[in-house]
Amino acid sequence: MRFFDRLAERIDAVDSVVSVGLDPDPDRLPESVADADLPRFQFNRRIIDATHEHAACYKPNAAFYEEPDGWAALEETIAYAHGKGVPVLLDAKRGDIGNTARQYASALDPDGLDADAITVNPYLGRDSLEPFLQREDNGVFVLGRTSNPGGADLQDLELATGEPLYERVAALADLWNDNDNVGLVVGATNPDELQSIREAVPDLPFLVPGVGAQGGDAEAAVEHGLVEWDGPEASGLDVGLVNSSRGIIFAGEEARGGADAYFGAAGQAARQLAARLEQFR
Repeated sequence: MRFFDRLAERIDAVDSVVSVGLDPDPDRLPESVADADLPRFQFNRRIIDATHEHAACYKPNAAFYEEPDGWAALEETIAYAHGKGVPVLLDAKRGDIGNTARQYASALDPDGLDADAITVNPYLGRDSLEPFLQREDNGVFVLGRTSNPGGADLQDLELATGEPLYERVAALADLWNDNDNVGLVVGATNPDELQSIREAVPDLPFLVPGVGAQGGDAEAAVEHGLVEWDGPEASGLDVGLVNSSRGIIFAGEEARGGADAYFGAAGQAARQLAARLEQFR
């Protein structure tokens, strides 16, 4: 089954469009896992146990795993999430050419990291993304309009046509969607831009970051981030993701009562965000 079909069915099954970002900053891990073997995996395992009933997807950011123990923790994390029936979107923002791009795309191989989807950077053009786009069963989320303030430095540049660069990127992502496996990353911190991009590409699922710690607009994230999916194995279901990372996984930092309270707070934060977003579906 293709990624967006699987994601649509998962969203329908758990009544949630929440993507939980698994960004286990080593400096913020609680004492209960800090001394364990592969502490980042042990942290993620407890987060997954606490949140999987409310998670449409998990989104580990590759930056938090960029050394041997971290890579092992990432492999274990993806396998554990799959064991709970939850798809995994690797937030790696890849984009390169030739053999390098093909090697980056191997993160989607079953004998690689076995991620279900990946984020990519379109700056080098279509040929840099072709090894990802050709994988019909995997999702490819193209960076469109990011939620960070500095994104405006390039993404807001006005082209000769009068359109901002981010709208051209959205149009290209739509053009590259030959295999119905392309989505777009569009931040929730500027709801007007989110709306304009949705109007430009009415059929692409969005990954919408920025709703948690960055304070993005939850209603706009749902209204404009989701589309009704018309896939070969899942039709008429909502598809799209609204991500929160720190707001969920570190929700227990002020909790008292040990590890159970810490990870219980993460579960509660995921449940509350799912319920908040459901108001707007």
